[in-house]
Amino acid sequence: MSDAILQLDASTLARRIAAREISCRALMQASLARIAQLNPLHNAIVSLRPAEQLLAEADARDAALARGEATGWMHGFPIAIKDLSDAEGLPTTLGSRAVGRRMPAADALFVQRIRRAGAIVIGKTNTPEFGLGSHTYNEVFGITRNAYDPRKSAGGSSGGAAVALALGLLPVADGSDMGGSLRNPAAFNNIVGFRPSRGRVPAMPAEDVFFQQLGTEGPMGRTTEDVARLLCTMGGWDARAPLSLADPLPDAAAPDPIACVPGQRIGWLGSLWPDLPLEPGIRELCEAALRKLEAAGYAVEPCTLDVPRDTSWTAWLRLRQMLVGGKLGALYAQPVLRAQMKSEARWEVEQSFQLTAAQLYQATVQRTAVYQAFRRLFERYDYVAAPSAQVFPFEAELHWPQSVAGVAMDTYHRWMEIVTPFTLASLPVASVPVGFNAAGLAMGLQLAGPARADLRVLALARAFEAIAPWTRQRPPALAALS
Repeated sequence: MSDAILQLDASTLARRIAAREISCRALMQASLARIAQLNPLHNAIVSLRPAEQLLAEADARDAALARGEATGWMHGFPIAIKDLSDAEGLPTTLGSRAVGRRMPAADALFVQRIRRAGAIVIGKTNTPEFGLGSHTYNEVFGITRNAYDPRKSAGGSSGGAAVALALGLLPVADGSDMGGSLRNPAAFNNIVGFRPSRGRVPAMPAEDVFFQQLGTEGPMGRTTEDVARLLCTMGGWDARAPLSLADPLPDAAAPDPIACVPGQRIGWLGSLWPDLPLEPGIRELCEAALRKLEAAGYAVEPCTLDVPRDTSWTAWLRLRQMLVGGKLGALYAQPVLRAQMKSEARWEVEQSFQLTAAQLYQATVQRTAVYQAFRRLFERYDYVAAPSAQVFPFEAELHWPQSVAGVAMDTYHRWMEIVTPFTLASLPVASVPVGFNAAGLAMGLQLAGPARADLRVLALARAFEAIAPWTRQRPPALAALS
């Protein structure tokens, strides 16, 4: 029975809990049992709360249902929050010894919204130190291992969330994305990750609400419908975040939160630039996925992002260095804490010291050029597509790939360059599964739409999911439990 509960998608689970066909206690018991079985190896969930407390909260949710008091569509769901965001009662470590186990005074805004929808926060999900790098390991909790092959990377920085979803430890999960941190782990673990339009999910609390315009929180799930419901829960205007988006989202509990019909024209960007390296097999999986869409009536055409690669990468480097350096500068200024920061974090801060105002202004001009190049594409296409990563999951003990297809990488994040133009343009992007290579390693496809077209992008993702339901292929660890 417990395995059957955990196989349900979140939308179905919500309906069955509301109908009292499944109890919140049964769901919590099944989740905790699965965590006990698989988390010691995969290390997706950290700072797990005591089972007796969680079962008591599940019982309280069941009692509320018996009184006819459903809280929301996530009533009784066990949820773990990515360890970059605050959840009251749980430490926020950022995966860093320099930060320690800071206890927040309150929930982050999106966590408040998730709790109001009825979820029970059971712990945190693992992340790289400070969320830097698309591979989830740190010196506080260790390595998070891929759901399909624990010898391999889970991706990052939402690696813990992605693995927890793929293994059925959680029904849905939050993530965040600056340099592919929702898209890369979704691809590596055969789930759906969605980077919303910038401002769709307000980031609060935040010391800066104006310059931090690269990263965003967003939803992850095993189905596109689940992702859409969580987006509608997490998103929405907040006056404390003046650049957040005010256009309304559907009710997360609606029968169909993605009611729009997807457009038909898709531009295939391939590797974006001819000299951007891809590991063999990635392009082939993505093009096979696009052929499935063509067979279903979509028009797919090769296209080019008409902006120089160096323009995009320079803008990315400088703006990221400014933001990361500003955020971590106070830690770096203390020698004892600086020594506890990973080398990539120190590098970002040190690079930020060399930036000039003129360089930063030019970076915003370059970023604008990237946006305008995408805007021109959207005059011809409803969507554009590209691979979600340039490599398949690599060895878990490796900090980052030193080369891709024989091309040396000059920074710790250059191997994820393929996601950065979408970030710079603040586009809504879904990473959808496109299958596995001969070694059984997963890959994903980025589907992007115009700014603020979040629901239309999700509509295409759902249409593709119906054609190619890859997430039904369960990890070997789950097959062994059956």
